[in-house]
Amino acid sequence: MAEKKSLRKEFTKGLISENPTMRLVLGTCPTLAVTTSIVNALGMGISAMIVLVCSNIAISALRKIIPDKVRIPAYIVIIASFVTIVQMIVKAFIPALDKSLGVFLPLIVVNCIILGRAEAFANKNGVIASAVDGLGMGVGFTIALCCMGAIREIIGAGTIFAGAESLLSIAGITGFDGITLIGENSAINPMTIFILAPGGFFTFGILMACANKLAESKGKPKAELGGCSACPMAKNCALLNKGENCEEKKEEAKS
Repeated sequence: MAEKKSLRKEFTKGLISENPTMRLVLGTCPTLAVTTSIVNALGMGISAMIVLVCSNIAISALRKIIPDKVRIPAYIVIIASFVTIVQMIVKAFIPALDKSLGVFLPLIVVNCIILGRAEAFANKNGVIASAVDGLGMGVGFTIALCCMGAIREIIGAGTIFAGAESLLSIAGITGFDGITLIGENSAINPMTIFILAPGGFFTFGILMACANKLAESKGKPKAELGGCSACPMAKNCALLNKGENCEEKKEEAKS
């Protein structure tokens, strides 16, 4: 019973309390780049979730075999292998989605969420717990992406689920390619800026503010950018080990 409760906690923490996007502020690059529509957001979220679960399982199973000095390179090789498999599957079955996601699909290899969970959790816990942790974080990441995608697509393009036929065709469902909410003859026009970079930052900021407000109401700390100390590679950073900060070094270099 205790184990089931613990596994449930590991899964649910990624949804709300430790949501990788809204609470831990990880994976912001794909979050801002691909959330111009719900379909793109869903495709990226599911792809990242598959890689996250599979890499967590593999790293947890091999954690006692991989030498400590080469664990980070080993993690990257494992993650890259699963990303390659996922990318090949997407290319074969959903080429439209592969084209929409572009370079951000292979860039899952360097996503902070994937490497962060490998270093922080899978490296220290069993296979089942690591799989549940990866699933929870993946679902939380997908939910955050879809929330951003829905807001930006509705306001910025006047549609919802545009391009859904590319995903539904896998299940043999055809004829549905989204809903147009704001037509050509409508009295109002979509705010195109929402599907551009400024709209992404604005939407992300609003959702972060809502997440912080919700956290405050439950007595939890705000999600804040912690600088170098928040980086998944912090333990292996030569500068931090010397008591230095790479952000300070950058400022010194500029001056």
